[in-house]
Amino acid sequence: MLAKRIIPCLDVDNGRVVKGVNFVQLKDAGDPVELAKFYYQEGADELVFLDITASSDNRKTMIEVVKKVAQELFIPFTVGGGIRSVQDIKGILLAGADKVAVNTAAIKTPQLISEGARMFGNQCIVVAIDAKKNRRKWEVYINGGRTPTGIGVLDWAQQVAKLGAGEILLTSMDRDGTKKGFDINLTKVISESVAIPVIASGGAGTKEDFMAVLKEGKADAALAASLFHFGEFSISEVKEYLIDNKIEVRK
Repeated sequence: MLAKRIIPCLDVDNGRVVKGVNFVQLKDAGDPVELAKFYYQEGADELVFLDITASSDNRKTMIEVVKKVAQELFIPFTVGGGIRSVQDIKGILLAGADKVAVNTAAIKTPQLISEGARMFGNQCIVVAIDAKKNRRKWEVYINGGRTPTGIGVLDWAQQVAKLGAGEILLTSMDRDGTKKGFDINLTKVISESVAIPVIASGGAGTKEDFMAVLKEGKADAALAASLFHFGEFSISEVKEYLIDNKIEVRK
């Protein structure tokens, strides 16, 4: 079994890291370059950078900010937001990212996943899935969580795996920023239905939440933002807790 990963996330809007609840009520959380440097020194296994308004504003990712962040990191670095073509993927990778996360464009143009995987390798292509429960069904949302697609999360997860995605970044919009815990059922269903790693996102509030989603939810990694940004506890504290509870993590 591969060691589990703990991943901080930088949601970036207009060059600043922000964090909200259920994708709205955004609050400033700091400078992305300084936070990236801090998390690298803190022992983060990877870093995810999401330009959260690039798709909804119909613009490209902030390449210059990506370059500055990449210069501070020596861990895997994933960048998402506003990526619409293989040329965009190439530009992000050349700016210093190790992986790209695609969400809106992947729904609109699924062949972007397979073309990106063929050109740059499966390990470079992360499909971000923003999931919201409507009645009894989890539905995929795009444009930074603004637009429902009518597509079921399970169906889409299985499709992206077949298309060549190397990883899924699964965010529960219902839990995002609430600190009520990850959506264990959602994560488990998706993790058990695909043969690629699943990163769980949305809802981390306690160290026990990380253990639950990695153990019961079968996630390969757990991502959090506000807990780390606002210093409620550190990455190293989460890892120590997991080690104490017999969960193997990267050191």
